[in-house]
Amino acid sequence: MLDLRYSLVIEATADPLFFSFYSPTLEGFTGVGSSVEDCLYKARFGMDEHVALLREQKLTIPDPETEPTVLVRNSGRSAAA
Repeated sequence: MLDLRYSLVIEATADPLFFSFYSPTLEGFTGVGSSVEDCLYKARFGMDEHVALLREQKLTIPDPETEPTVLVRNSGRSAAA
């Protein structure tokens, strides 16, 4: 079981050792990792730190999701025409 409070998007790049991740729910939360597993590990602890920082700065904190999802996809979003 993944112990995440918010949904996560992990994006693979052309470099097999570089992945980026972000939460579409937790504004401003991003990171990088060397594998999908590394991203999951970093996100798990990073989300708690990010929420603590938001709380410290008295910013809005979204409610934790009851069923967060993890989406792994290739990077390279196409630009709008």
